[in-house]
Amino acid sequence: MTTITEIVLPGRVEPRGLVLNRRELPPAGAGQALVAVEATGVSFAEQQMRRGKYFDQPPFPFVPGYDLVGTVVETGEGVDEALRGRRVAAMTKIGGWSSHVVLDAADLVPVPDGLDPAEAETFVVNGITAWQMLHRTAKVRAGQTILVHGANGGVGSTLVQLARAAGVRVLGTASARNFEAVRALGALPVDYRGDVPGQVRAVAPGGVDAVFDHVGGPGIVDSFRLLAPGGTLVAYGTASTKDHEGNSRLPVLKLFARLLWWRLLPNRRRAHFYNIWAGKRNLARFRARLAEDLGAVFALAARGELRAQVAARFPLAEAGKALELAESHTVTGKVVLVP
Repeated sequence: MTTITEIVLPGRVEPRGLVLNRRELPPAGAGQALVAVEATGVSFAEQQMRRGKYFDQPPFPFVPGYDLVGTVVETGEGVDEALRGRRVAAMTKIGGWSSHVVLDAADLVPVPDGLDPAEAETFVVNGITAWQMLHRTAKVRAGQTILVHGANGGVGSTLVQLARAAGVRVLGTASARNFEAVRALGALPVDYRGDVPGQVRAVAPGGVDAVFDHVGGPGIVDSFRLLAPGGTLVAYGTASTKDHEGNSRLPVLKLFARLLWWRLLPNRRRAHFYNIWAGKRNLARFRARLAEDLGAVFALAARGELRAQVAARFPLAEAGKALELAESHTVTGKVVLVP
């Protein structure tokens, strides 16, 4: 048994209402590995979970934590013992905000030597999301132009860099105070508080080849209308409704319905909703794609072609402060917990 520290989300609470808990963790079972967590992220998912508004979150109480990077310290029966001592990454959806976790060994992806754990952590769910939306869903090509909403955020900043590495021109929405950060990533900033369609049309009169929209809400209509013929809208969230009261599933279902309607219309534009967990019914294929895509992202980072955007690092015990900062919308990149 291993004594672990974890952060529990007890219910719909303010960030300071998170609970620090200690308990005994059973050893790794067959096909599993015990991982000492070195970094775990604070993402929009956890922000929604504390409000009880994440689409498929479990009942309270539970330990949040969508992804992590850590070192394997124990392997269960049937797992190659050479895995011990290796730094790995994993998507967990929940449970990552802990000092140690037990995971299926098949879900672990090797982290290249030399990558800082906190920096590598910023590329896990953000990197997989950005890579798959860019290359698997939108299939963006060199020479094209795209619009990335929230270009200074965790997924957005990764999207911008991956697109620039692929030879794509990027327009990125952000607040004026984050313009320099967006320019440093290689994108042309667009003030999201202004006339976004007008600003985009001034640069791309014929429209853009893809729009990546995590905001949802009424603005999704502008995102679709900004597409050039043959362009693709990739929606992957409903951030605009995060503070709305009522059924948390309703905004998502409305977005699904709108995207489906656009797909049925006789036009030359495509609309998709990206879900990182889609395809998990074919678990072997899901794991293979995840390892391939995250491996590609890690390779770019190891070569210095992709820069980690660590907004801040907090010890696990200060998860409440970390969540407050992540929700403040004043930072570029991802807030990371370092147990």
